[in-house]
Amino acid sequence: MMLAGWGRYPHAECRVVAPRSREELLAAIGNEPSLIARGNGRAYGDAALNADATLDLRHRDRFVGFDDATGVLEAEAGTLLADMLDALVPRGWFPAVTPGTKFVTLGGMLAADVHGKNHHKAGAIGDHVESLRLAVADGSVRRCARDENPALFAATLGGMGLTGVILSARVKLRPIETAYIRQETLRARDLDEIMALFEASRDWTYTVAWIDCLARGRDLGRALLYRGEHARREELPDDRRAEPLRVPPRRPHRVPIDFPALTLNRWSVTAFNRLYYGRARPGAAIVDYDRFFYPLDAILDWNRLYGRSGFVQYQCVLPKSASRAGLAALLERVAAAGAGSFLSVLKLLGPGRGMLSFPMEGYTLALDFPADPANLVLMTELDAIVAAHGGRIYLAKDARVAAADFRRGYDDLAAFGAVRAAVDPGGKFASLQSRRLGL
Repeated sequence: MMLAGWGRYPHAECRVVAPRSREELLAAIGNEPSLIARGNGRAYGDAALNADATLDLRHRDRFVGFDDATGVLEAEAGTLLADMLDALVPRGWFPAVTPGTKFVTLGGMLAADVHGKNHHKAGAIGDHVESLRLAVADGSVRRCARDENPALFAATLGGMGLTGVILSARVKLRPIETAYIRQETLRARDLDEIMALFEASRDWTYTVAWIDCLARGRDLGRALLYRGEHARREELPDDRRAEPLRVPPRRPHRVPIDFPALTLNRWSVTAFNRLYYGRARPGAAIVDYDRFFYPLDAILDWNRLYGRSGFVQYQCVLPKSASRAGLAALLERVAAAGAGSFLSVLKLLGPGRGMLSFPMEGYTLALDFPADPANLVLMTELDAIVAAHGGRIYLAKDARVAAADFRRGYDDLAAFGAVRAAVDPGGKFASLQSRRLGL
C-alpha cells in the first residue's frame, strides 16, 4: 500500500506485514530480506518506510504488567501512549517524558528516544527505560538494559529501528496527585528575552515556547513561554478536588479535507502569528494535562492543513554556546524567505546520551514548512546554518536532509555503526531514511 509519515511527504509504495503474534513477528524477521518496524505512523518523514517490508506493530499493543508501588509499566511496543494515559493517569501515574502527541507507540517513542518539555530536568524517554526486549536479525530475542547488552541498549534508544524490532519495554512513570498542570504564560519581546526567560525558568519542570518565526528587526524571536508543574490537589478549584485524577473528555475536531496549497502563505501566517501573540494572556491558570501536553491532538488529521503535497517539520538543536547566534541566523533566514510556520516551537534541552539520540545541551527549534520546491531549498540553507553552529537534525522529523549534513551533527556514528554491524551484519533492518543517509 502507499504509505507516508505524518508529514505526508514523501510517499512510498510499501509491502505491509502486520503480525498478530510474537511467532508471526519473529517469522517475518526471518523471512524478509529487508524490513523496518512501524508504529502508528507519527514519524514525520521516511524513517518508518521500507518498500520491501514495513512491519506494522499496532496489533502488538498489550499491557504486560504494572507495579503500582514503583510505577514501572511493562508493555508491548505497539501500545499507544494514549492508552497508557487512559489507564494510568486515574491511578496517579504519568509518563516521566512525553512528546507533543499521545498518538505514538511505546516502541516508536524508544526508537526516536523522544524528549519533551522537561528534557532540561528529566532527560529523554531512554533515561526512564529499565529494560527492553529486542528481536534482532538472526531471529533471537535479546534483553537489553544498562547492565545487559549495554551497547545495544544505547544504540537502540534513538536508533530509529535499525538495530532490530523492539518487542516490549519496562518504563518507569512518575507519581502525580492530579491530572492537572499549574501553567504560567509569559510574553517575550525578542530572542534575547525569551532565552533569558528559559534560563530563569530552569527550576520549572516543564518549559516550552511558541515563537513567531516571521517577526523581524527588533521583534526577531518574539515568543510566548509556557511553563508548568503538576498541580497538587489543594491547588485545584473546589469543583475539581473531589476527582483530582479525572479529566473531562475533550471532543476532538477533524480537518475534513486537504486544504489548498496556497492557504498557508506569508500573509496568512503573519496574520495568525500577530493575532496569536497579541491575544495571549500572561498569567497563571490550571489546565488539564491533555491541553498542556497535547493541544494539537484535539484536531484530528491536522496534517491535512498543508494540502496534498504534505509538509516537512524541520527540527534542529544547537549547542548552548552557539544557540543565540544560530537561532538568530535561522529566524532571519526564515523570515526573509517568508516561509513562516504557525507551528514554531522552541525548547531548552539538557545534556544528551550520544549515538543517534537527538538531544544535546542547548536550544531546539521546530518549524513546519509545506513540502514545495522553494521550501526544500530553504531547508538546505538552514542545514548549513545548523552545521556552522555545531548543531544537528532530528531523525524522527527528517524527510530530506543530505547525508553529509546529517553526519556532521553526530559524533558517535562510528560507535553506532559498530553496534549495528555486530548485531545486523547484513543490514536487514533499513528504511528509506537510513538508505538516504547511508546509515
